[in-house]
Parts: sequence; structure tokens; C-alpha cells
Amino acid sequence: MSANKGCWVPPEGEDSVSQKFLRKTRESPLVPIGLGGCLAVAVYRIYRLKARGSTKMSIHLIHTRVAAQACAVGAVMLGAVYTMYRDYIKRTAQDDGEK
Repeated sequence: MSANKGCWVPPEGEDSVSQKFLRKTRESPLVPIGLGGCLAVAVYRIYRLKARGSTKMSIHLIHTRVAAQACAVGAVMLGAVYTMYRDYIKRTAQDDGEK
């Protein structure tokens, strides 16, 4: 058994968790932005929970969920639009320039 039981070390040839996260962030940068937006909306709405007034708790939580999902869907849509731009418009312009 290993003497260091408190720290997980990846097997040889595999990335650590932080290296894998950074690689995935470089591949698709809008995913962490969407997650950050969801987290920011959730934190803000939970912070505003005290000042919700006469609104029922269930309605407040539904609005929080919808706002957080809107951030995630918006990030996915921006990613799709950027990918389409990169794959079709930018590549077509480069192909025309080579001819």
C-alpha cells in the first residue's frame, strides 16, 4: 500500500485533474462560461432569497432554475454559432483565398 493515502496520483501517461480541466477549457471555452453563469445566477438568487417579499418559495426557486438554465443554454448556443462560423464561414473564406 502507498504511504500517501490522502493524495490521488494519476497513472503514468494520464493527465491530472487540473491539466484535463485546462485542456477541455481550451477545446470548448464556453462550457466553463455557461457553468459560471449558472453558478452566478444561483448564488445571486439565493442571496436575494431574504428579499423575495410575498413570493412563495417554490416560485422563487423556479425562477432561479429558469435563469440558471438560460445561462447554460445561451452559452451552448453561442458555442454552436461560433463553431458554425469557424467551420463554414471562416474555412470557406480561406479556401477562396487559396484558389
